[in-house]
Amino acid sequence: MDDRPGEPRARAPWVGLAVGAVLVLLAATLPRLLDWPVTARSSPEHAAEPLHGLWDPIWFGPGTLPTLVLAVLGCVYAVPLAARLPWRWLLVAAFATALAWMLSLALVDGTVGISRALAHPYEYLGTARSVTDVGAMLHEYVARIDADHPDNWPTHVAGHPPLAVLFFIGLVRIGLGGDLAAGLVVVVLAATTAPAVLVTLRALGAEPVARRAAPFLVLGPAAVFMAVSADALFGAVAAWGLAALALAATRRDGWWVARAVLAGLLLGACVMLSYGLPLLGLLALAVLHLAGRWRPLPVAAAVALAVVLGFAWAGFAWWDAYPALDQRYWRGLAKLRPASYWLWGNLAALLLSAGLLLAAGVGQLLALRRRAEPVVRWLVGAAAASVLLADASRMSKAEVERIWLPFVPWLLLSVALLSERWRRWGLVLQVATAVVIETLLYTTW
Repeated sequence: MDDRPGEPRARAPWVGLAVGAVLVLLAATLPRLLDWPVTARSSPEHAAEPLHGLWDPIWFGPGTLPTLVLAVLGCVYAVPLAARLPWRWLLVAAFATALAWMLSLALVDGTVGISRALAHPYEYLGTARSVTDVGAMLHEYVARIDADHPDNWPTHVAGHPPLAVLFFIGLVRIGLGGDLAAGLVVVVLAATTAPAVLVTLRALGAEPVARRAAPFLVLGPAAVFMAVSADALFGAVAAWGLAALALAATRRDGWWVARAVLAGLLLGACVMLSYGLPLLGLLALAVLHLAGRWRPLPVAAAVALAVVLGFAWAGFAWWDAYPALDQRYWRGLAKLRPASYWLWGNLAALLLSAGLLLAAGVGQLLALRRRAEPVVRWLVGAAAASVLLADASRMSKAEVERIWLPFVPWLLLSVALLSERWRRWGLVLQVATAVVIETLLYTTW
């Protein structure tokens, strides 16, 4: 992947980067310049559209120095080390670096940077601590989505199927239900996302792509929103589900059924974690297409369906809950967030979450088209289609820097198409964006 002047593929990353930068600039400035009421916040004068945050600089905190050290070391060593580390050590390094990067960024605000998100009354932990009868909770779950119900669920509990709050109920029951303890659990699990994506790529015969993409799956602004968003946890479950599916399709041993069952359990769990994650089906189909073997599909699909039906038998029917959520959403926040802004403002928020280098990678992919490596073309294409469908549904308006986290790693595979020079300097851009966002903004995750 050379950078010869005049080559369309050499200009494409610059064009993509420029388009992405202009989109972010317009999304950040037009609401203020034109006095557009696009925020649902009580202090719109401090809002930081297109992100769900407030301008509140913290110039130095407990995590600032570790963040800067990790940023410098990552920019210098991550690209060459990812190219030559033994595979197992690459997976270990990806997990350890992702964990350290997320924790250091969160700790810029002190330990409250890890605990405050889950401590918010709109989140899951408060509800998890109050549930004494899980069976009764499941049977009354749909009724309590309605905002007019006298005991309606908090925003995030109402906005998700019950497996999300069941996870936190489990943490409470085993003694990890404190704000800080639960936050640390979420961060540790979120840090496994990058290794899961790498395992998927290697299973699909794309280890070189995995090595080129690895630094960007680990270091970047998405870490700001992953620590400690429950959506980052959902993304980890999704990534391991797709990894199990890839292994079921490509390994030629007698364990393919067990792997397909595991894939079905994890992907079925995703459906019960977030209403938007059935869109992962596009990525699952892309994985099977790239593997060239569809044998695991019936097993995985049947198991995933069994998960959904099992919840229905226990009292929660997904198909009854989604219309109830739709009604609550359109009577509440949706009215305060105009689609005329958020249909494109969402994409700007995504670029800030994933990092502007994503725009350069997508530009390169569009220039290469069929000349791009198939694993990148199909996985990035499936993730992009999922995001565009979510955007068009208008059920994702604002907050997508966390809501779309499960799709971000797969979109970032596009940067593997960039030259080494682009990737080295692009990593600097990625980590700098993360530091700037964490320093200047008060984010609610």
